[in-house]
Amino acid sequence: MGTKNRIDYYRILWLTNLYIGSLILFISCKPGAENRALVLTGQNTHDWKASSEAISVILENSGIFTVDIIESPPEGGDMSVFRPDFSGYQLVILNYDGDPWSGETNANFAEYVRSGGGVIVYHSASIAFPDWQEYNEITGLGGWGERDENSGPLCYWENGEIVMDNTPGPAGTHGEIADFLVVHREPEHPVLKGLPERWLHGNDELYGALRGPARNLTILATAYSDTAIGGTGRDEPVMFTISYGDGRIFHTTLGHPGEEGELSSLNCAGFITLFQRGAEWAATGQVSLPLNPDFPNSASTFFWEDFRPLTMDELMEKISGYKIGKSRRYLADLSNRIRKSDGTAETLLNIEKEIVKVCNSDATADCKKYLCRELSWMGSEYCIPALQQLAKDPEMAEMAGFALERLRQ
Repeated sequence: MGTKNRIDYYRILWLTNLYIGSLILFISCKPGAENRALVLTGQNTHDWKASSEAISVILENSGIFTVDIIESPPEGGDMSVFRPDFSGYQLVILNYDGDPWSGETNANFAEYVRSGGGVIVYHSASIAFPDWQEYNEITGLGGWGERDENSGPLCYWENGEIVMDNTPGPAGTHGEIADFLVVHREPEHPVLKGLPERWLHGNDELYGALRGPARNLTILATAYSDTAIGGTGRDEPVMFTISYGDGRIFHTTLGHPGEEGELSSLNCAGFITLFQRGAEWAATGQVSLPLNPDFPNSASTFFWEDFRPLTMDELMEKISGYKIGKSRRYLADLSNRIRKSDGTAETLLNIEKEIVKVCNSDATADCKKYLCRELSWMGSEYCIPALQQLAKDPEMAEMAGFALERLRQ
């Protein structure tokens, strides 16, 4: 395909995407979209300070939440003074696993949810309050804390459906920290709609043998708990929703914060995307956040260092130092952005200009060879002078010549 025909083709694609793009812009920019969220933390079996800060940044990066964090007294402290005011918040995020709250706080929280408040149950909050019945109704499933068959059935996925297993035994286990494949079971749910149905999640704990009341519960996603690394050998729920009164609850067991503030599971683009979408659904009952092209696939994990996608300038800076033998992560990011862009001539030309800047810089030869390959199929006349200059370099001549020849066909 010649350069002119390529540009005409992208213009046609632009017309087909205009209506959808306009809808996304309208929804994501609608007035009054900001919601207030409250993170409850202060005691936890995990690094609650690092994880609370991380999930707050994740929510604020969505552009539709402002976040407050409230800490409880330390273990053994006077819990009667812990009295969060839930009024004015559309979402409460539970990042707590510690001493029981006061009866007053319990009652206020249950009423908040019953009256329509949104809730995220995050990771080890699944462990909290085994003896508080209303909490277990709100969270649906839990583990550890001496939970057993009296807490409710084991819940897992088998042969295309939820299994409620009343076999006696304790609740709560996990194998070694590892990557694992997440499978969406309700792909038309607003939280999941439009996303790949399978994706690889990185470096996390996979909770298993969860049990609880499991009423008004919908399993959104599962992951196989591999016996080779200490798992249950079952497809365990990792994301699910619960309704309690008029409240909406999004429960994710993912997002283990490691030792000394290590947060790689929270940096997973899949975790971040679904945490943001689950939060919006719990707070509002709908999901308006646009889909990001950097979502992981079923073959490889994808991480966002600052809990957000890199800007184009940041990405190109990362790419400029690439050498064969190093991670191709950032190269894959750029390729993915090009292929999942709106396909308009204007968008592709903007990307092409960024690529040409790097081709004209002191970037590595391996970086420039990769960029020549990308330009060979998506470039226009704009990149021809840069490619001609690269072709004069003996180390670059072959790849630059290939790109020039392909563009002129």
